[in-house]
Amino acid sequence: MSVTSKAIRGIAVYLFIQNDPSADASYGIKREYLVDKQIRLKVLGITYSQIQSGAYALVLAQEDGMRRIPIIIGTSEAQAIAIKLEHLTPPRPLTHDLTVSIMSTFGISLKEVFIYRFEDGVFSSELVLVDADGIERRVDSRTSDAIALALRTGAEVYTTEDILARAGVEFDAEHEGPAAPPQTAPQAPPQAPPQSKPAQTAELQNRIAEARARLDRATEAEEYEEASRLRDEIKRLTEQLDQQRKSE
Repeated sequence: MSVTSKAIRGIAVYLFIQNDPSADASYGIKREYLVDKQIRLKVLGITYSQIQSGAYALVLAQEDGMRRIPIIIGTSEAQAIAIKLEHLTPPRPLTHDLTVSIMSTFGISLKEVFIYRFEDGVFSSELVLVDADGIERRVDSRTSDAIALALRTGAEVYTTEDILARAGVEFDAEHEGPAAPPQTAPQAPPQAPPQSKPAQTAELQNRIAEARARLDRATEAEEYEEASRLRDEIKRLTEQLDQQRKSE
C-alpha cells in the first residue's frame, strides 16, 4: 500500500469513527477499547532478534514497572530508530525526519502514539495528531514508524494493560533480566601471559583509534546499526583506558 493510500485510509477511518463513535471501520474494534486505561512505555533500545534471522527487536519498557515488550522490526526501521537513540546525524534527512519537517510546516503535532492491539504476533498502532486548528485526529501506523516519529518529536508512547499482559516479559527487579535457573559456569579457556601496563594502554589506544575510523566510515555510508555498535565499543574501550591509566 502506498503512502498516499495509507493516508487516505487513515482519514477515512477517522471520518467513519466521527459518524459512528462505537466502532472502528478498519479493524472492527470498539471505540471504548481505545480509551481504556493507558500504560506509558519508554524505548529501551534495539537488539538483534533471536527469533527471526536478519531482523531486530525493538524493546519497549513499562515506565513504572518491570515488564518489557519486544517488537520484531526490519533493518530500515531499526536504522531510523537507532540513529535517534544514538544521537547520530545522517548526511541527509531520512524519511521520518522529512515527515516531521512536513508536519511542522503545516502546524501538525504528534500528541502521542498508542499501541492498541496485539494479534497473531502483530502490533497495531495509531498516531494521535493535533492539526493547526487544534483538532485531534488519529491515523493508523506501523508501530516501528510510530516509534521513530515519537523519538523525533518527544511524543509519549502508550499501550493497554491487556497487551502488556499478553505480549510483555517480566524482568527481575534486581538483575534487570528474565529470571533464570542457576547454571554451571563454563571452564575458562587458558589465558595468555599478561601484558605490561604500558603495552595494554598502547593496545587500547590503538583499538579506540581504529574504532573511531570505522565509525566515521560507517556514518558516511549511512550504516547506522554498525555506527551504533561502534559507538558502544568506543565507550567501553575508553572506560577501560581510563581505568588502566588510573592503575598505572
